[in-house]
Amino acid sequence: MADFRQLIRTAASLIVAVCVDLSLFHSSGLLVTHSVPGQLARLWLSAAVRCSALAAVCLLTAGRWKPLLLRVTAAHGLLPAVFETGTVALYREDGRCGRMAGTRCWLLCAAASVAAALFWEITVPDSDDTAGKESKHKSRVLFMRVFRLLRPDYPLLLGGLVFLSLAVLCEMFIPFYTGRVIDILGGQYQQSEFTSALLFMGLYSVGSSVSAGCRGGLLLCAISSYTCRIKVKLFGALTKQEVGFFEAIKTGEITSRLSKDTTLMAKTVGLNVNVLLRTFIKTVGMISLMMNLSWKLTLLVLMETPITGLIQNLYDTYYQRLCRAMQDSMALANESASEVVSSIRVVRSFKSEKHEARRYDERLLDIHNLKTRRDIVRAIYLLARRLTGLGMQVFMLYYGRLFIQSGQMTTGNLISFILYQSNVGANIRTLTYIFGDMLNSVGAAGKVFEYLDRKPQVSADGHLKPDQLTGNVKFNCLNFAYPANPSKTVLKDFSLELKPGQMTALVGSSGGGKSTCVSLLERFYEPQDGEILLDNEPLKSYDHHYLHKKVAVVSQDPVLFSGSVRDNIAYGLAECTLDEIQDAARKANAHDFIMQLEKGYDTEVGEGGGQLSKSEKQRIAIARALVRQPNVLILDEITSSLDTESENKVQQALASCPNITLLVIAHRLKTIEKADQIVVISGGKVEERGTHQKLMDMKGSYYKLVEKLFDE
Repeated sequence: MADFRQLIRTAASLIVAVCVDLSLFHSSGLLVTHSVPGQLARLWLSAAVRCSALAAVCLLTAGRWKPLLLRVTAAHGLLPAVFETGTVALYREDGRCGRMAGTRCWLLCAAASVAAALFWEITVPDSDDTAGKESKHKSRVLFMRVFRLLRPDYPLLLGGLVFLSLAVLCEMFIPFYTGRVIDILGGQYQQSEFTSALLFMGLYSVGSSVSAGCRGGLLLCAISSYTCRIKVKLFGALTKQEVGFFEAIKTGEITSRLSKDTTLMAKTVGLNVNVLLRTFIKTVGMISLMMNLSWKLTLLVLMETPITGLIQNLYDTYYQRLCRAMQDSMALANESASEVVSSIRVVRSFKSEKHEARRYDERLLDIHNLKTRRDIVRAIYLLARRLTGLGMQVFMLYYGRLFIQSGQMTTGNLISFILYQSNVGANIRTLTYIFGDMLNSVGAAGKVFEYLDRKPQVSADGHLKPDQLTGNVKFNCLNFAYPANPSKTVLKDFSLELKPGQMTALVGSSGGGKSTCVSLLERFYEPQDGEILLDNEPLKSYDHHYLHKKVAVVSQDPVLFSGSVRDNIAYGLAECTLDEIQDAARKANAHDFIMQLEKGYDTEVGEGGGQLSKSEKQRIAIARALVRQPNVLILDEITSSLDTESENKVQQALASCPNITLLVIAHRLKTIEKADQIVVISGGKVEERGTHQKLMDMKGSYYKLVEKLFDE
């Protein structure tokens, strides 16, 4: 019932507004003035009165004022005055809405006002909600950030803009001289005029081609430079993130941002702004030349603009949604492929090749379906756009024939106008399209800036770099849960001290928290409660590079990078000599087998160290840790890949470094029983601690664990 009353009220408001406006419109037509200033004053006074009257009627009947209503009222009231003023100022003749104001003129103005208001509402809608306003503001901010990152390439962009302007100016005059040649051939032929027209056509063509080539070269250089710079910047920001970030974000998504979204960012300013400026300058210039040829035909052609803009806006909205979905699907497909390639041994051992191929095919099928929908939408859009252009050409040719018959145009002028119109139509469509493409590119930039702006949850802002470090480590009342599973507490009120020159062994069942202690000591994560002290200073107060030189870790499955053996041992150390590398390799019992390789320390290890055995990779990883001369050394199950002889030599090498604080996680009894302190961890807490003999005498958890190891 309430909706019906509102409908009646709206209809009544509309009827009253139409009656009042028609009365005022006809009344203004009865006032006759004989001077041009008087006539214009009458028009603008009438426009002001009509706008005020419509505003009053709408407020009294509708009860509130809406932006759409404001635009319709203002456009409808001011349109006759604007049209008449422009006609008198430009062409010194009366318009059709002047003294002979009638219902037909009023209807045309009303239709044009409603169409313009609807076009504005669809293309640039009012956003009452905060999210819409924030989205628009965010797009503008992102675009300006992308533009500011191009600052080193501003000279190239400026040069491209100069050549762009020259190319556009030259292109604009080619259709004009084409029509001029046709008029010369169709009338009284004069050799000098014909030669002059051809000469200017040739000069403008050459100038346009040369300028366009220079413009393209400069802008491509700017885009290439920008793309490389933003990729390096993004890669640097990613490598600074904490380990938990890479556990939550899939590899395929990160590589997609690095490879594709950065390229789209370069298109935002490099290509799109180039096309936008070129098209805008060209459109304005051609419209001015078309106005000189026939202002009436020009106004007819420009009527295509709102229709094209409306079609383009509807297309852009749906197309951008499909593009975002495609980006996400492609990231998932890349992630699936990366998983299989990096874990090919596991896939092969479980005979899951067909399963992985089927899973990858499903990802590709999703992308294919999205591409199909995108292509269908684009086909419908192109059909609508071409039908609109075809209809406008039919109208233009019809009225062009009438103007030639009445002597208002020549055949050459019409041909020049047709050439201009075809270019202007394409340019207007390009202008409306480029805005949508820029929004799509800015969306990609937003995803890149999310990573660039992200602050690591484990800060690396410490500045402490003492000259002397003893290596005393204290775990004080730690409580910790992994970010990926915050509900599961791994360490509970955990306290432990690692003394310089001593070896501490962590033992316990899997999942008890041993590797978590290593991760926290390496500052891969930040504990929720408590702190870790190094020489009575919190770990976070130390300089990042200093800390990871003084605290080194060797994991159970060491990772080697593509490059030589020397590069892998000296990884992260810019000023590391060959003597230091060889000394560390001898301590790790790696020097002998390295010298037996084809190129010694310059031998390539292959991707992930694939050219070496697991034992060889383990010893190179130990050498990589020892070359840093650390004060705290962490060995996480490293003896599982070493034979007895290699293990003995590594133990002897570590024994020759009495000042190192050694933390060992191992299951071999031979390694454990030599420790100065053995700590049994269970359920995230220290259950027992002491020497091997002391713990065996206690006959507690450690005793049971040793018996289990003997049984195995």
